[in-house]
Amino acid sequence: MSTLDHLTKGRAGWNIVTGHPDSAARGTGLKAQSTHDLRYDIADEYMEVVYKLWEGSWEDDAVVRDRENGIFAHPEKVHKVHHHGKYYRVDAIHLCEPSPQRTPLLYQAGASARGRAFAAKHAECVFLAGSKPVVASRVADIRRQAVRCGRNPANILMFAGMTVIVGRTEQDAQNKCTEYRRYVNPEGAFALLSGWTGIDFSRYALDDPINYVKNDGINSAVEAFTRNADRTWTVRELVEYGGLGGPGPKIIGSPTQVADQLEEWIEETDVDGFNLSYIVSPETFCDFVELVVPELQRRGVYKLDYSPGTLREKFYGRGHSRLPKTIPPQHAAGPLRRGPWILNCTRKKFAER
Repeated sequence: MSTLDHLTKGRAGWNIVTGHPDSAARGTGLKAQSTHDLRYDIADEYMEVVYKLWEGSWEDDAVVRDRENGIFAHPEKVHKVHHHGKYYRVDAIHLCEPSPQRTPLLYQAGASARGRAFAAKHAECVFLAGSKPVVASRVADIRRQAVRCGRNPANILMFAGMTVIVGRTEQDAQNKCTEYRRYVNPEGAFALLSGWTGIDFSRYALDDPINYVKNDGINSAVEAFTRNADRTWTVRELVEYGGLGGPGPKIIGSPTQVADQLEEWIEETDVDGFNLSYIVSPETFCDFVELVVPELQRRGVYKLDYSPGTLREKFYGRGHSRLPKTIPPQHAAGPLRRGPWILNCTRKKFAER
């Protein structure tokens, strides 16, 4: 991650995923995947380890690159990290000098109760999916929990998953949608949805209702169509809905209609932007860029140019923190930073300083 951040001049981001398939667990030597909430417990400690390496191993002025005297870095400013936890043990320096962001911009997409707690502590950007009421309630919950973690809730940017089918007119968009539906493969949709939810849909009849099942798959995906749904979904409806762009909301219409609905989503859910799914690549994205972006720019709600700086600066601006390229001190990684503030200081001590 540090090398990638160097190579991109600070434009690296990391979507933190705990993983849910058994195949992934077997690939790392386990017999089966850990239970859902335990995966997040392990991830919490994993984050502590990488924060210590990224933020606490090298001081800001450790690297001097003194060619004349043959000194790359001051050894006394490079520190060994010691971590002896329940799941990880590390006694080592970070092998790479600090990158422009140190810690990459942190994304997270788990929206279960445990996933939201993890997001409130660690995420700077969160991917969410579901209807307006579902997304609005999850946004509010993550922001509330962020405050309890000592963070500014506005520093967590929320992105709603969305599939957009746009045409020059509403009829053009509806014609595209009809054409796309001709290519939906129900068996393929079954396999995809079963993998996400951990539910074997092949054992259900098409008109069977979908009921909540807590398992070790993606719990938020199951909740979105059961506990948090405004009606009872059948397997057939889920396949038809999820067969185009995944099981997320869909906007179909002209550029003006699409822009209107995107603005409504932001107003009603408090999201900051959208994570666009595609149906046909690159056609879905080309349509959005050519038809929707100009309309959003005309309304003054979409940028005209890319701003300079690191990925974090692009998202938050240079006034985000005292060291805008890096993670803010109120974040869980902040107190572990070597340099302007003391390593391992508590949140209370940091506030006093």
